[in-house]
Amino acid sequence: MQVRHNAPLAPLTTFRVGGPATRLVTATTDAEVIETVREADSTGTPLLIVGGGSNLVIGDKGFEGTALRIATHGTELTGTHLELAAGEVWTDAVARTVEAGLAGIECLAGIPGSAGATPIQNVGAYGQEVSSTITEVIAYDRHTGETVTLTNEECAFAYRHSRFKEDPTRHVVLRVRFALEDADGLSAPVKYAETARALGVEPGDRVPLATARETVLKLRAGKGMVLDPEDHDTWSAGSFFTNPILTDAQFTAFRTRVKQHLGADTDPPAYPAGQGHTKTSAAWLIDKAGFTKGYGTGPARISTKHTLALTNRGNATTEDLLDLAREVVAGVRDTFGITLVNEPVTVGVNL
Repeated sequence: MQVRHNAPLAPLTTFRVGGPATRLVTATTDAEVIETVREADSTGTPLLIVGGGSNLVIGDKGFEGTALRIATHGTELTGTHLELAAGEVWTDAVARTVEAGLAGIECLAGIPGSAGATPIQNVGAYGQEVSSTITEVIAYDRHTGETVTLTNEECAFAYRHSRFKEDPTRHVVLRVRFALEDADGLSAPVKYAETARALGVEPGDRVPLATARETVLKLRAGKGMVLDPEDHDTWSAGSFFTNPILTDAQFTAFRTRVKQHLGADTDPPAYPAGQGHTKTSAAWLIDKAGFTKGYGTGPARISTKHTLALTNRGNATTEDLLDLAREVVAGVRDTFGITLVNEPVTVGVNL
């Protein structure tokens, strides 16, 4: 276990912004993770959990307390069952399952971050979400001081949400278990229209696992969503805003504003989101509100490849990023009456 004081946190995030932590502990075993959490809780020390740093926005003043970087390792693959230590690199884990001929998470290739973060956000992309394959999450319960095993149902997964996100101070994820599918080297049925088009198949078809993974990686790279230190479009947290889910009444009012603003022939993107609800596209909202690719003149700008990503062009501060985010939120709200919600976790700052 490594302990550092007044340690920079910016290098541990994909945004590469934010001030230092009073104390940074890097834990490489579950026991070290639990020991650090218990120490912080017993002394009343503020605690910040850091995984891959791909969904984290830290204030410029940093974090007064203990930042715990979870760097645990361990992959166990038994038949179609996969168990990952929280600190495992997610992209590497996806690659291993594809090599093993197992389907279920191949379309989540290229997503930065650690395995332990995936259930917190219910990470999803290109028609797959981890909630569809996670069977159990092993976590340390800070309320009871015990290690617990939570079933998929107990995780209360929803769109980009879970019980871990609902109550972020209670559980620290230690391990995640998945049930995958042996489909003779083929992918899960392709669900996402863009992926199907890129693969040249129909939704519901299966394709070779490696082909599915490589296609998703190409799609993500084209949007600046695969980490590349030389590409400032990837100095981001990926999608900065979640796609809004609207009630029927809200969607009707939104649709009316769209036609007023863009013309009677324009209909907004609409996707089923459960009874009485419709999901629309945050990227579409941002673009149609006037915040196009590359928008901005300062050190924080919208990605040149994807309107949903805010980026650090090299010397941005957290406040630079938040100023841009606030401008986008205000513009979308004024134009369409919808308030966007940030996807990354903010520490010491508010949008």
